Parts: sequence; structure tokens; C-alpha cells
Amino acid sequence: MFGNHRNGGGNDGGNDGGNDGNKAPETKTAPQSPPDAAANPAPNPNGEAKPLQMSAPPKIGLALGSGLARGFAHIGVVRALKRHGIVPTVVSGTSMGALVGGAYLANKLDNVEEWAYSLTRAKVLSYLDFNRGVLMGAGGIIGGEKLVKLMLENFGDIRAEELLYPFIAIATDLVTGHEVWLRRGRLVDVMRASFSLPGIFPPVPFNGRWLIDGALVNPVPVSACNAGGARMTIAVNVNGDIIGKVKRPGDKVPTVAGFDLLNVAGPHAEEAKKSGLINRIFKREADHPSVFGVMISSLNIVQDRLSRSRLAGDPPDVLITPRIGHIGLMEFDRAEELIAEGEAAVERAVPDIKAAYAVLCTEYNEAEEAAMPEGYKP
Repeated sequence: MFGNHRNGGGNDGGNDGGNDGNKAPETKTAPQSPPDAAANPAPNPNGEAKPLQMSAPPKIGLALGSGLARGFAHIGVVRALKRHGIVPTVVSGTSMGALVGGAYLANKLDNVEEWAYSLTRAKVLSYLDFNRGVLMGAGGIIGGEKLVKLMLENFGDIRAEELLYPFIAIATDLVTGHEVWLRRGRLVDVMRASFSLPGIFPPVPFNGRWLIDGALVNPVPVSACNAGGARMTIAVNVNGDIIGKVKRPGDKVPTVAGFDLLNVAGPHAEEAKKSGLINRIFKREADHPSVFGVMISSLNIVQDRLSRSRLAGDPPDVLITPRIGHIGLMEFDRAEELIAEGEAAVERAVPDIKAAYAVLCTEYNEAEEAAMPEGYKP
């Protein structure tokens, strides 16, 4: 089960959403808050006085990209943004970005972070229920039931539409190839559909569709934040630092996963090795990639090229790129390093964030105030 934050910092926020114990992030740290209603009344259609109100503060969007283990860097990003008073009020996420984004809005980020710190390679392997996936014909190498059970223990029946702020998880329709935006439904199901990497996890049945990982269509979902009304969007691409780094010195083949799963010591690895089919999928020679390695590397290439294209067509106002290309996609045991670099990436981007906020949010509010009727006093 996910634990409590190791630093004892407590959960983010404190506004009780009243949804199965769900608490959403508080807004009191936001740089600007909605002004009071105007004293200058205006008649409504029924002839009654109705106070004018200024628009709510401009929404700040946060688009969290896909990236398997590298997605842990999103935790550090969210922490650092909060320290600087930047509170995202529209959150979109793909794959691991959906998991972290959903946890943030459900006030479960501390739990996920503590769980991440606890992971070792042997523990990662214990969650990969190969027999359920490969041998039972589940549609993926990994069954994923252990992970789902863990998520249910922590998120319960919290629903995506009940979160305080809008949340959009990106998935892909396996039949049509369409991009699917998930905004309603049990949060665990929504997040699971978004990270169902094809061939690795089985597809997820959801509202009459078979859904797989959203990284195949929108790895860094800026467009979802824009559609959600974000005036300023911050995007996090955890795969933007991979050029030349997946192939390590002395290796003849890329090690995009970071390590060979079957070389991990422990009972779960020994059990996996007993299956000839699993051995054929994961075993590799010194100068040849494994079947699993080819799959992961190919998916990594697809999402990298697609990210470049989508970011060019839907550029964020601020793009944060953690320097984590040297960390393998399956190296979940390096969470502390990933989270720290996520925070460092935000610190490097602070001047850009402040500049974008000043133009898109602060000046925007001032312009709206200037357009209010004469005599308006907030």
C-alpha cells in the first residue's frame, strides 16, 4: 500500500471535496484569488438587482507527459510549482502523467511519492504478474492486477469528475486509433486506461471501447489543457532528453529499459525464469536486443517523434524538460533521483514561468478590470 510522505509534510491542500475521502489541492496559495462581487448592481431578466462579478482568475494548465519510470519526475515538478505559488487548475496527463496528475488532484500525491521511494528492482518485479499476463492470454505481457489492487487501496472509488479541478486523462481507442479524453468515471479506471502500454499491459474496457496508452496519440497533452480553458499552460516532457543516451558506453544495443529484468535477484525473477515463454520475451544476448527491449525501444521512438510533432502544433507557454534521458524507462527504483530532477527542472524554468504569468495572467486580469463599468469597485 502507498505510504505517507517520508518527510511528514502531510497531504497537499486541505479543502475537503466530500467525495469518498477525496481532498483536492487548496487554492489559497494561488498568486491571485477571485475578487469580491461588485457593489454596482445590474438588473437581471426578472428586474431584480444582480451584482456584477469579475471573471475568476485565469486558469493555469499543467500537461504531464508519458514516460514510464521517468514519469516520477512529475512529482518533483508539482512540488516545486506549489512552492513558487503556481497552482494548476486544469490538469491533463498521459500514461504516468495521468497517474501523477490524478494523484495530485485527489490529494494522494504524498502516498504515491512514498511508494515510489520504497521501490527496488526486486519489488518492481514483484508487481509484474507475468503469469497472469502472458500465460492467461490477458492481452499483455503483464497482467497488471497487483498494480490495480494497490491503486484501489489508495484511491478507492474517487471519480474523476468529482475532483475540485478539471482532470483530463488521455487514452487511445484500440479499434479506431482515436484520441480519447477521459474526464468522467472511477479515477483508478481512468488512470489505468491511460497507462495501458500496448503489449505490456492489457487493454482496458471502458464505456464500450478498448483503450490503450494515450502516448500513442498525444504524449504531452497540451491541447487538452487549452481546450479546458487554460490561459497559461505549463507542459512537462520527460522524454525530451533521450538523444544518444539510451545506448551506454560499451553496449552494442540500447538499454532503454535500464536493466535486464531477468537478471534481478529474488524469488519473483526465479519464478519468471521457469517459464520458457517469458524467457524468450525478456532474455537477450550481449549483442542482440530482447523482444521486450525492441518493444520498449520502438514505443519510445514513437512517443518521442510524436511529442515533437504535437508540441510544435500545440506549443505550451512554458515547456519543462527534466534531464533524465540517462535513466531507463523501467528504472522505477531511481525515484528519488527522478523526483529531485523534476524539482530542479522547475527551478531552471522559473524565469520563463514568471514572465509568461506576468503577460498571460496578471496583465490579463488588469485588462479585464479596466473594461468593467464606471464606478465598479472590487
